[in-house]
Amino acid sequence: MEQTLVILKPDCVARRLVGEVIRRFERKGLHIVGMKLMTVSQSLARTMYTEHEGAEFYEPLVRFMTGGPVVVMCLRGKRAIGIVRSMLGPTFGPDAPPGTIRGDFGMSKRYNLVHGSDGPESAARELSLFFQSDELIDGTQPDLDHVYDTTGPELI
Repeated sequence: MEQTLVILKPDCVARRLVGEVIRRFERKGLHIVGMKLMTVSQSLARTMYTEHEGAEFYEPLVRFMTGGPVVVMCLRGKRAIGIVRSMLGPTFGPDAPPGTIRGDFGMSKRYNLVHGSDGPESAARELSLFFQSDELIDGTQPDLDHVYDTTGPELI
């Protein structure tokens, strides 16, 4: 099973969309194995977005991510990273199609509601920034037999 980091950003929390976004992930069949409400420090934001340092949007992004509480989650599921990215939609809300989280709720190019890891390496790095290993639930997804076909040698 693959794990990915999802951050419900300050605009998502301020607009009271947290429950709706979590509901979508759960209805899809993704398993929440870690979750917390927190405020991101300057240091953590800079570390998280280090690859963007020097870009024109870097400082505004750091200010935005440290400007209010966020909800961070570790989601687990087969192909979780790609599924989450697909559910989020394109980065900019005005460009995102209806049915995606950003398409249904996003109007801004700067405030895009949710972060999702873009690959296995970034997921591992990002998860380690926000969670200690003992903060993630280990074990089998309780509804595994109802989300995937588990009758064969692999999950389908």
